[in-house]
Amino acid sequence: MGMFLHFGVNTFTDREWGLGTEAESLFNPTALDARQWARSARAGGFRRMILTAKHHDGFCLWPSAATSHSVKSSPFRGGQGDVVREFVDAARAEGLEPGLYLSPWDRHEPSYGDSPRYNDFYCAQLTELLTRYGPLVEIWFDGANGEGPNGKKQTYDWDRYHQLIRQHQPRALIFSDAGPDIRWVGSEDGSAGDPNWCAVDPAVVPYPGAGGDAVTAELQHGDPHGSVWRPGEADVSIRPGWFWHPAEDAQVKSPTNLLDLYVSSVGRNAGLLLNVPPNRDGLLSAGDVANLTAFGARRSAWFSRNLAASAFVRHDASGVMVTLTGLARFDTVVLREEIARGQRVERFTLETDEGSRWRTIGTGTTIGAKRIVRVNPVTADRVRVSMTSSLGRPSLAEVALYRSPA
Repeated sequence: MGMFLHFGVNTFTDREWGLGTEAESLFNPTALDARQWARSARAGGFRRMILTAKHHDGFCLWPSAATSHSVKSSPFRGGQGDVVREFVDAARAEGLEPGLYLSPWDRHEPSYGDSPRYNDFYCAQLTELLTRYGPLVEIWFDGANGEGPNGKKQTYDWDRYHQLIRQHQPRALIFSDAGPDIRWVGSEDGSAGDPNWCAVDPAVVPYPGAGGDAVTAELQHGDPHGSVWRPGEADVSIRPGWFWHPAEDAQVKSPTNLLDLYVSSVGRNAGLLLNVPPNRDGLLSAGDVANLTAFGARRSAWFSRNLAASAFVRHDASGVMVTLTGLARFDTVVLREEIARGQRVERFTLETDEGSRWRTIGTGTTIGAKRIVRVNPVTADRVRVSMTSSLGRPSLAEVALYRSPA
């Protein structure tokens, strides 16, 4: 799980997409505390954080040498501020890994649309972020591409961008629609597709921003016969919008909503990237933090005790038999494949032993790194997981049983 933080001039203009004409003087979060962001992320159980270093409006949250449209021209910290520096330092101080988003679309930069000139400009900014702030876990791109101030549409040099990341941050994962490391799941509602394969066919999604029904289906479901490995990441906001808006303070997703999102993303073989936007003070709002903390506590309570931890497990060609040390009541089954060997299971069935017969309590499609299956509460001492269809011999790493808290 990762936390996304959309923050910038839009926070102060109450917009989702800025125009690029906003005055730098608007940006002045007088109480900014990136450690509060990181503490809140850790309380929610997140392991990484990604900040919008630059959104479509072109305003940079670090003092970029490539443009004056940045924090160095704002009143923040007397023009000496660097939000990116405060962000990465805070993340590491709380034991989290930082990542950065740098919008390819820039509605402020005059060279946008003059493709060679803008690609040089963009690569200069990307290099600053890759070389100034230490190790980064993820570089996040989207495919947004509009006309520039000159009325021309930009052609992005994706190969060049990726090469820069490989050169300066070889361990960083690259996210975009088309990968090359992590793919978008095709929606922004926090749900991965079902089924969801890690492999994809790169010819179907050739570049970020490609559209069409075939692209959407590939992003949502992957391809069991695909030639590249690009696990999905499901992005969603804790609020209706991506940036903070005062009118949305009463529309924050509840802990129950967040648990449902966890099951429909992480529980379907994808990562969860939850956006929690700082407000104009530079803080995460109290309601957002409260719901994050409750979500973290409830998720920990749910998955703290594996009722099958001491069970006897027998593998055969068709699946796994789990024999518990006694009767146990559960309503959640977690399955994991040995993902280092690939992803093989296409469909599975869950059954419990009722003495004279086996009763089906759940079914599913792909498993991958993690599959969470909610079932009606059941009491049993034997559980059978049958692989009804797979690509080669299936190999499960774990079968776990849990009971959700009341």
